Amino acid sequence: VQLQASGGGLVQTGGSLRLSCAASGRIFRIDNMGWYRQAPGKQRELVAGITSDGTTNYAESVRGRFTISRDNIQNTVYLQMNSLKPEDIAVYFCNADVVIRVGLMSRAYWGQGTLVTVSS
Repeated sequence: VQLQASGGGLVQTGGSLRLSCAASGRIFRIDNMGWYRQAPGKQRELVAGITSDGTTNYAESVRGRFTISRDNIQNTVYLQMNSLKPEDIAVYFCNADVVIRVGLMSRAYWGQGTLVTVSS
């Protein structure tokens, strides 16, 4: 199973970016999906998560600005980021809990990370 993230880049304060993360490989089912971020010198933190039935949760710092969504046919998770601030600067990682075969437990897989930079 591979997760390929894309969509990071440089944007001005107040701007928007949309991250995408597509899962491929041997996939029977994907349960929870999410986005995490790691800023320089800080620990990785959860930004937003979404269950297989579409229930979402957000870090307080991004609530109302970021929106997570997923396409269960394409095995893809998105993160729409609006009103970006310099404090959003980080490497963003996608995560998916994947079941590769019926009867097995899910296992967490990670994307390679995509850098988001916000200029002030």
